[in-house]
Amino acid sequence: MVSHVRIIIPHCCGIFCWCTRLNYFSAKLILLKSLLTEQQVALTVKRLAHQVLENHLQLQDTVLIGIQPRGIYLSDRIVDELAKLVQPAQIKYGKLDITFYRDDVRRELKFANKTDIPFSIENKQVVIIDDVLWTGRTIRAAMDALLDFGRPDKVELCVLIDRRFSREFPIQADYVGRTIDTFASQKVLVQWKGKDVKDEVVLV
Repeated sequence: MVSHVRIIIPHCCGIFCWCTRLNYFSAKLILLKSLLTEQQVALTVKRLAHQVLENHLQLQDTVLIGIQPRGIYLSDRIVDELAKLVQPAQIKYGKLDITFYRDDVRRELKFANKTDIPFSIENKQVVIIDDVLWTGRTIRAAMDALLDFGRPDKVELCVLIDRRFSREFPIQADYVGRTIDTFASQKVLVQWKGKDVKDEVVLV
């Protein structure tokens, strides 16, 4: 199509550039596959919150830990949903940075985020929350980091997206929003309103 544009309007450089850019961005949009729409994200977060509460009635002896940086957006939403179902004071919620527990920290430049866990997890039921489970390396690092805050009685994992292929550690999620099969060359982009235009999960 671009060649036709060159033949028909060889001297209209502005129009040609506009058409070329339009075709380029159209091609990029075609490569994006929506996995969860904004409405589906909202429903999925609500379902995950109910499932956690079903297994941890009144959240007694249960703590929620969001993984920095991307898992925090999901954990914040889940905590908001739980606050509609139980007294907010019953929710113990912390945020965990795993930067220096990662096994690739020596190979790549990393910038630490904030860890905020103002309680002990000793003998607690811990629910780790992250946006995407793929190789399992992030969760392995999170479990190492958690030991600095006590020895939990049990650790569970809650994720929005479970990419089943390419797992490198024997790690499985207990609460899953959507399970998908992907190639290693593909990327899952989780977008959140406030940080992005809207809530959406797309496959690139």
